[in-house]
Amino acid sequence: MTYLLILNDPPYGTERTFNGLRLAQQLVKQEGVTLRVFLMADAASAAKRGQTTPNGYYNLERMFRGIVVKGATIGACGTCMDARGIAPEELVDGVHRSDMAELGTWTAEADKVIVF
Repeated sequence: MTYLLILNDPPYGTERTFNGLRLAQQLVKQEGVTLRVFLMADAASAAKRGQTTPNGYYNLERMFRGIVVKGATIGACGTCMDARGIAPEELVDGVHRSDMAELGTWTAEADKVIVF
């Protein structure tokens, strides 16, 4: 089964992106699951490397690394990155600059699409 998660909200300040990544952590553990995550709008900044958060507070950079290691494919909208001044080399390892064409392909190939 192929899942596509589309995240839209900023990395911190709301918990929608955090909750989307919590779901991603569970899905990527399932046998036979292919997981793709697309970051658009303010969520594009969620995969920026070098995040420092207070002790006891969730850290999205660590969450991204954990799902990448387990085989998830993660793309960040290039237009959204440009609007926020994020260069591809600033992304967490395993997250790539993507575009709407790739999102379209991923959507067509997905068995389930979940939007946060």
